[in-house]
Amino acid sequence: MPLQGTQGHNSPMPSTKPRTAVYSGTFDPFTLGHDDVVRRAAGLFDQVIIAVAAAHHKKTMFTLQARVEQVRRATAHLPQVSVLPFDGLIMDFCAAHKASAVVRGIRNMTDFDYEAQMAAMNRKLRPGVETVFLLPEASLQCISSTLVREISKLGGDVSQMVSPEVAASLKAAHAAAGKGG
Repeated sequence: MPLQGTQGHNSPMPSTKPRTAVYSGTFDPFTLGHDDVVRRAAGLFDQVIIAVAAAHHKKTMFTLQARVEQVRRATAHLPQVSVLPFDGLIMDFCAAHKASAVVRGIRNMTDFDYEAQMAAMNRKLRPGVETVFLLPEASLQCISSTLVREISKLGGDVSQMVSPEVAASLKAAHAAAGKGG
């Protein structure tokens, strides 16, 4: 009888180390496409860390803390998903959290071209971290945070693109900006 945890006489023991993946982005706002990628990643990995980028190079609509909280609320039903803010290189974040993979959502060939270049660079920085590309559900592939912000700003209905809570946050942010402008 084989020892517990072995596959057979000559098979190595399976790793007991949890498989951790990092899914990073600005998530400004967190869309249903992002949510779909997170759910898919949660089915593939023991732990998924959503790394919400400080994004100093972008003018975000929501503060870092507001984006972190948005993502935490949206993923609260997934026990293996955690949400953390991050600043700096994603490969350093992966090393700090012992992640073996980076998850990237791709919607089209334009995304793929950019993400393939980033994956190659990340592999140079940290060869032990794989990049896994996930396609969101077909009905969600047209959604981008940029388009959601623009449609919302112009008074359009974004209810099929973001959670009700994010839609309310967008509406409130536009109302506050209108009063201050």
